[in-house]
Amino acid sequence: MTRTLSVLIVEDEPIIALSLACAVEAAGAQVVGPASSTVEALGLLAQATIDAAIIDVQLEDRDITPVAVALLHRHVPFVVHTGTGLPDALALSHPDLPVLMKPICADAVMARLMQQMPVGG
Repeated sequence: MTRTLSVLIVEDEPIIALSLACAVEAAGAQVVGPASSTVEALGLLAQATIDAAIIDVQLEDRDITPVAVALLHRHVPFVVHTGTGLPDALALSHPDLPVLMKPICADAVMARLMQQMPVGG
């Protein structure tokens, strides 16, 4: 039996988080979260098996940098879904991160995330 893909959603706008969750579920994956802060997102990363993530940049408590770094260290594919772009330090250290600028259809975000997934994974 194959395990369902789990996708962490990190988004502090409830309507956007709900739209992303619907796209994740429509793709046959399981939603983890959504987390509205970096503290909450890091807690979910520590507790759950995460296969991929969709992350916003500006959250309730700060920018997404600690979460992005944790995902990179764990080799978890993710896309950045933002209205502001990457924080400068993150953009300099990881210029190839996939950034999707809002507004964009949640299905398109999920499709781009699936492109980030390793072949066969």
